[in-house]
Amino acid sequence: MWTREILVSFDRYVSERGLHFEAVVIGGAALNLLGVVSRMTKDCDILYPEIPKEIAEASRAFAIEARAQGETLQDDWLNNGPASLRSQLLPQWEERLQTVFSGNAIHLRCLGRDDLLCTKLFALCDRGIDLGDCIALAPNADELDELLPWLERQDAHPGWPAHVRATLADLRRRLGHGV
Repeated sequence: MWTREILVSFDRYVSERGLHFEAVVIGGAALNLLGVVSRMTKDCDILYPEIPKEIAEASRAFAIEARAQGETLQDDWLNNGPASLRSQLLPQWEERLQTVFSGNAIHLRCLGRDDLLCTKLFALCDRGIDLGDCIALAPNADELDELLPWLERQDAHPGWPAHVRATLADLRRRLGHGV
């Protein structure tokens, strides 16, 4: 499982090999690095750029060494799984990035609040498993209203907008926004 301590160790590992990596991290890893949540996550999702071959190879080798020391780190713990989200984010998302980790060899930034909230709300509507993260982000009623049109456009299924509204209504209720 991925933790900040794993990232610190990987930074040392990468630095010792003369490598350098700058990227945009999202998902649970970003929330952990921001201090929004403190939970284990299975991976570190990189939105951008495509992970260079030498970093991907180093992350797999690091995972093998970590498992030999009792960690449960998967080979693909560092991945570009969510890279397709880049084309769906709010305009100018790159201008709202914030640094969340700066080591000797690794520099990670994450999305700004609205953009990160979009990704987590979309995941909640799409997969139904990100409720805890959405509650931890504690969007206010105005933020949910502002992001609703973006969320409704994320799937072409005719029932998607109604599903999104129902999901957000449930979230509003759980957050105590008077629904």
